[in-house]
Amino acid sequence: MAEELVLERCDLELEANGRDHHTADLCREKLVVRRGQAFRLTLHFKGRNYEASVDSLTFSVTTEEAGTRARFPLSDAVEEGAWTAKVVDQRDSALSLQLSTPPNAPIGLYRLSLEASTGYQGSSFVLGHFILLFNPWCAEDSVYLDSDEERQEYILTQHGFIYQGSAKFINNIPWNFGQFEDGILDICLLLLDKNPKFLKDAGRDCSRRSSPVYVGRVVSGMVNCNDDQGVLLGRWDNNYGDGISPMFWIGSVDILRRWKSSGCQRVKYGQCWVFAAVACTVLRCLGIPTRVVTNYNSAHDQNSNLLIEYFRNEFGEIQGDKSEMIWNFHCWVESWMSRPDLQPGYEGWQALDPTPQEKSEGTYCCGPVPVRAIKEGDLSTKYDAPFVFAEVNADVVDWIRQEDGSMHKSINHSLVVGLKISTKSVGRDQRQDITDTYKYPEGSPEEREAFKRANHLNKLTNKENTGMAMRIRVSQSMSMGSDFDVFAYITNNTSEEHTCRLLLCARTVSYNGILGPECGTKDLLNLSLAPFSEKSIPLRILYEKYCDCLTESNLIKVRGLLTEPAVNSYLLAERDIYLENPEIKIRILGEPKQKRKLVAEVSLRNPLTTPLSNCIFTVEGAGLTEEQKVVEIPDPVEAGEEAKVRVDLLPLHVGRHKLVVNFESDKLKAVKGFRNVIVGPA
Repeated sequence: MAEELVLERCDLELEANGRDHHTADLCREKLVVRRGQAFRLTLHFKGRNYEASVDSLTFSVTTEEAGTRARFPLSDAVEEGAWTAKVVDQRDSALSLQLSTPPNAPIGLYRLSLEASTGYQGSSFVLGHFILLFNPWCAEDSVYLDSDEERQEYILTQHGFIYQGSAKFINNIPWNFGQFEDGILDICLLLLDKNPKFLKDAGRDCSRRSSPVYVGRVVSGMVNCNDDQGVLLGRWDNNYGDGISPMFWIGSVDILRRWKSSGCQRVKYGQCWVFAAVACTVLRCLGIPTRVVTNYNSAHDQNSNLLIEYFRNEFGEIQGDKSEMIWNFHCWVESWMSRPDLQPGYEGWQALDPTPQEKSEGTYCCGPVPVRAIKEGDLSTKYDAPFVFAEVNADVVDWIRQEDGSMHKSINHSLVVGLKISTKSVGRDQRQDITDTYKYPEGSPEEREAFKRANHLNKLTNKENTGMAMRIRVSQSMSMGSDFDVFAYITNNTSEEHTCRLLLCARTVSYNGILGPECGTKDLLNLSLAPFSEKSIPLRILYEKYCDCLTESNLIKVRGLLTEPAVNSYLLAERDIYLENPEIKIRILGEPKQKRKLVAEVSLRNPLTTPLSNCIFTVEGAGLTEEQKVVEIPDPVEAGEEAKVRVDLLPLHVGRHKLVVNFESDKLKAVKGFRNVIVGPA
């Protein structure tokens, strides 16, 4: 009888498998592979090698919670879509094997074991652990993406932009997603294990992790902490003293590491782009192609009637309930996946929104819902189609309440919901407008059909036209610290003269529509408008008026209300103005080489007429800094002077990286900057 087969060690071929599976940077200590794609390992035996005629080898894989178990023998017959193992090479006492995983296997941490038997003798060995991820390179995987450029952008790229500002002035915020940074994969798996469905039934939850639809829903719910031990606590009231302002963050890595190191206590604070960015990091890390999108003039419709109604007093100020609002912008993510649970044609980009707004099946999460279903007005589609449809299509009605209590409908042609839906372009630092993936062209037959399907009766009725029009215009780009003019531009397209009252008001505003104090007003009681004429009325806005009440969103809302008492006519126009921050300049001193120390010089010129105090630069970059670097400037920075610091970098990987910088002071909040750094070999 042949002597017993004894395993000396197992080589999981970390370097080769990491390269082949695009996971080399995810975890250097563990084997990380993608499902539906073979990986290699080498068994080293003590004494003698494996002999097919006398030895029998059987492998088993188990998720830690026993949500998945599979046993499979060493065999030359490879079965498609199953767990298999076959010999690829044999020499001396080493046996090289290729293991294949099903393209629909649950993702997560697995234990790999071996049972070896020779005749009546047998023994078992634990070969090690490996992490299995979704695989957009595998045509049979439900997250398959057939463009290599898009896989590079939506899975492998660790930096990007998130769009803020206003529809008329789009501002790009650099963000360090950092899904390959040390420890992030383990944190993402921990996030899955902290979700309530896992805590209730671990085995069932783990087995359902085969579906990106299920995983996307779990991540959407766990990025906020409203129902669970989720990552971020949302706050929108500008009181962030016991935490960190949402505007301060420049990447997901610091947030996720804080959550883990605090024993999974919620991190303070997040707003929509922070929730979306962290969800993007987690989903990319797990292998689901994902991007952050921004919708301008985004409606928050609580009662699903596709209508936002504002009730205003005679001065145009909003009164009463403010739970339904138009957000200046709102961010969510889109993830790429098939939808076997839905009708054909609904595969592709799916909207997921981790910002806690409304409950979905009892949990604060939203989606995934096919973007195509939103465009077609198919509101019966899973999940949460009515809410997302309203975000980009709701109608807005303004009611003016007179002193006698009577209500008059005003016309507001300046506010269109769902504009300039934006995401970062593939492979370039430019914005891509994806509005046409959510909406047909305005006024087109296809748009009308989508509205009929959605029973969107408001949009199907024609808006009344009185022959009068008003818009808010600006004369130039407006920068922080400056005084500037805005204009009410009024057109009389009728053959009659009109005598009106014009109320102009500027107020600071948060991105979610919450108004602050006034910073400019004008009241013209008897404004005469000649037939077929145009008039431009200026309103001066002074820095000294807005400096102390401007929120970190850098937004001012200008409202014009034109009333004609003789005929009870009301015309409303609004515009959100974004004040540009000064530029952060970044110089790289020296030639960037892998694993060679490098210095970045970061500076910002004070654009204000007063000194800046409590100045802090925060710097981070995936593959450039091991952790976030915070540098304080001890002395005040005088008007017109530069705040300047130097920061040490250590590039770890060859290729294109993005250094992201945030600047904070007492009077300038959340100024962002970035620089691309091309790292060459050592």
